[in-house]
Amino acid sequence: MILIVDYGMGNLHSVQKAFNRLRIEARITSDTNEISNADKLILPGVGNFKRGMENLTELGLIDALNKAVLENRTSILGICLGMQLFTKSSEEGDCKGLGWIDAKTVRFNFENAEKKLKIPHIGWNTLDFMNESKLYEGIGEDPSFYFVHSFYVASNDDSAVMAT
Repeated sequence: MILIVDYGMGNLHSVQKAFNRLRIEARITSDTNEISNADKLILPGVGNFKRGMENLTELGLIDALNKAVLENRTSILGICLGMQLFTKSSEEGDCKGLGWIDAKTVRFNFENAEKKLKIPHIGWNTLDFMNESKLYEGIGEDPSFYFVHSFYVASNDDSAVMAT
């Protein structure tokens, strides 16, 4: 079963409804035992990096997530803020993240770009897939994804980058 981690940040029910629409069972939980022993996890999120880490800490979820991901090798999908929390740190709130990937969450800076873009970046964009993954298997060529974000993950490990 897929568990959606509830740490008080974000679009939990939207994520669950998407799975329901696909007829895939997904349950929302903040139970540390369930998270530690999950088959698959989703860490969604909308909001501030520092507040996200504070919520994970206050709810006692960091040890459970670390056990699941680092010890049990449970597959986890981070969505938006959830994925940003996988990094070592963030410029937003100048705080440490979970540190699962050698990366930092960085604010967009379009000042010197040829095309002036607004922050937050909002709209549909295509992705260039860098590595093969079951995650985007079967979605077709040049799929569009909707973005609403002011930060991106700057990885120090190219093998950790799935798409740009």
